[in-house]
Amino acid sequence: MSLLQVCKLTARAQTLRAAAVQSRGVATGASKAPVVPAQKVASSDITPAPQPPRDVMVADVISGAPAELRHRSVRIYQPTRSTMQSGGAKSERWRIDFDILPFGGRWENPLIGYASSADYMQGTKMSFRTKEDAIHFAEKQGWDYYVQTPPKVRIPPKNYSENFLYRPGKLRIVRTK
Repeated sequence: MSLLQVCKLTARAQTLRAAAVQSRGVATGASKAPVVPAQKVASSDITPAPQPPRDVMVADVISGAPAELRHRSVRIYQPTRSTMQSGGAKSERWRIDFDILPFGGRWENPLIGYASSADYMQGTKMSFRTKEDAIHFAEKQGWDYYVQTPPKVRIPPKNYSENFLYRPGKLRIVRTK
């Protein structure tokens, strides 16, 4: 891509940013509108304002990232909780992981036996608050992505009395000592 094309893209980004600032109501020297007191409205009458569609401008050209990073495949998922914890901490966040390249220069280290790779992005993980933020970031970077749906959380019912419940045909634990 030539320098002229990059300059045109940055100029376009600046005009889009200026238009976004004006649309948010930030005045550039204009006088403020008079403040009108709010009226009491029933909670059933409130409807959320429609969100404008996000204008996605691919940032991979301007970012300076290497060409082999463009159009990488990433996985967007919600990680499961660790087996060492009983709470759901850090399980509400969404994560982006890079997929392994098919010919990513993988080899086995002969001294220790660990698997090594020439792919410098395989260990990169990014965390986001929502799935939409992660998708927007992947689209903005020009990455191909797929969203892995989170598994259903099923907590089995536990009852101590179930250990001593009589069920015909089931072998019971009999302690002899």
